[in-house]
Amino acid sequence: MGTISQDLLNEGVKKREVFGWSMYDFANSGYTTVVLTAVYNAYFVGVVAEGSPFATLLWTVLIALSSLIVMLTMPALGAYADAHAAKKRLLAVSTLGCVISTIGLALAGRGEIWPAAIAVVLSNTFYSYGESLIAAFLPELARRDALGRVSGWGWAFGYCGGMLSLGLSLAYVLQAQAQGIPATEFVPVTMLITAGLYALAALPTFLLLRERSKAQAAPQRQAAERGGGGLRRLWASWQRAQAYPDFLRLLACGTSYQAGIAVVIALAAVYAEQALGFKQAQTMALVFLVNIASALGAFAFGYFEDRVGHQRALAYTLLGWILMVLLAYLATTPTLFWIAAVIAGLCMGSSQSCGRALAGSFAPPTRLAEFFGLWTFATRLAAIIGPLTYGFVTWASAGNHRLAILSTGVFFVLGWLILRGIDMKRGMAAAQAAA
Repeated sequence: MGTISQDLLNEGVKKREVFGWSMYDFANSGYTTVVLTAVYNAYFVGVVAEGSPFATLLWTVLIALSSLIVMLTMPALGAYADAHAAKKRLLAVSTLGCVISTIGLALAGRGEIWPAAIAVVLSNTFYSYGESLIAAFLPELARRDALGRVSGWGWAFGYCGGMLSLGLSLAYVLQAQAQGIPATEFVPVTMLITAGLYALAALPTFLLLRERSKAQAAPQRQAAERGGGGLRRLWASWQRAQAYPDFLRLLACGTSYQAGIAVVIALAAVYAEQALGFKQAQTMALVFLVNIASALGAFAFGYFEDRVGHQRALAYTLLGWILMVLLAYLATTPTLFWIAAVIAGLCMGSSQSCGRALAGSFAPPTRLAEFFGLWTFATRLAAIIGPLTYGFVTWASAGNHRLAILSTGVFFVLGWLILRGIDMKRGMAAAQAAA
């Protein structure tokens, strides 16, 4: 942990806690890298759904459904976590749920759409819960002026975890292919590798990371519990957020650009195989390279971000995303697409880190889990809008993946425009005034 200085951390926070916190990013990144980006998405379209005309759209619908579940429930879970000081307990439940349902993916074979669909929805739902809960620890660990660096450290560590999961899976796939083993046998094993590494790598988080929040007084907890179900809790959280206009603008900005990122995460492998004819091993190698670039981008950009400001840093990454979309659209050979993929990786880590740091800057200290629940609402809404847009464009254009990837650029342009209207000083002052 030599690159994380003690003076970047809040009083009483030890560097080993930041290591434990970062290890959760390390643990859960294998899920997005192997399941959503490199292996299972293309496997679902080509094998589980047997290449049906509706296969890509169905995959995007499943991702959208899991995102809808998270949207409607995460703010309420966040409010509960704040009221009961239960972030760490809920994180353990979500971790176990994602690990078990990822194992479930290994049990679905050719043509077994419904078992696979259920496992996809459950695993992505639990993954998203964990992603939101671990992010809510960030402002407890890092000083306000160091959120970018510590967030970037976590994201960079996370991409290393993604590379480890993907590297182990790729090594097994290459060995299996050399022995003539079909995808119906080697892809399930990669799901088991991913689930096992997730469970093992998350252990330091639960051993080292402290739950610093305090349970609210009984009258406050009782009032929160009388708040009703998920929709009413969500509405109550939304009403409280009205006092923070720059946080609301950040939610709109995040929904826009994260929709584009969601397309890259969920459909990059599908695009590579359908538009450019990549094979399974080529796609996995491509995503491995993207993870290297993402780790470098998140780590290096965190320092740049704290120097120039989260808002300006995010603006630069959104311009990079726009360039990536144009290159991917124009690519007719693997070379140009590899260049686009490297740019995507550099922008992926930095933009994800910027978004988390901005949310931490604008979140009131007493409502961290609740406001990160709203941030998760925005990112899950994006995960519905982006992939579904891509899916519908391919369906309406008789499988034109190039047109679909070009349409993704609109999300990054819109996010860049909304970002320009955010006032950092005003947003941070509003959060601190609520302390």
